[in-house]
Amino acid sequence: MPKLGMEPIRRRALISAAIETIHDRGFCDVTVGQIARRAGVSSALAHHYFGSKEHLLVATMRHLLNELGAAIGERLRDAKGPRERVSAVIAGNFAPDQFQPATISAWLAFYVQAQTVADAHRLHRIYARRLKSNLVHGLALLIPREQAIDAAEGAAALIDGLWIRYALSDNRPDPEAAIRLVEDFVESRIGQARQ
Repeated sequence: MPKLGMEPIRRRALISAAIETIHDRGFCDVTVGQIARRAGVSSALAHHYFGSKEHLLVATMRHLLNELGAAIGERLRDAKGPRERVSAVIAGNFAPDQFQPATISAWLAFYVQAQTVADAHRLHRIYARRLKSNLVHGLALLIPREQAIDAAEGAAALIDGLWIRYALSDNRPDPEAAIRLVEDFVESRIGQARQ
């Protein structure tokens, strides 16, 4: 008989194991059994909790999106004014505890799955809308709305592109360099709009 209160702990262990195993083996080559072994639970239990590898990835991405939201929210609470809000969103997307090789690998798998798995596609759409909305909110208080929307699109593309670039690179992720690149882009767009 299962111990009461163990399900959330085991689910979290499976999500952590999924992140690490995807990083080590790639999403296509990993099995639920390998993830379960790494988490120290049976394959049957992993299937009971998630049903399939795709559902486990969606649960993993939900977890990572919650962590990302918390990282951004923490920085937004300290932001004073619209420009600092934009910087908080950028910095939150490269939070050092998120912008790690294993997490980056999980995000890359998520991007791929979002093309064909409905739940992953829906989560990605929510993430993309929230990122753009957060950027536009601050930028529209600094520059005309149409230019704010364009700048937000560019900044979001840079953020996503940097995550993908680091996923495919042998270099260690550098949050400060990534933040600086996006900040430079945003500053240039604000400067252009104010001319």
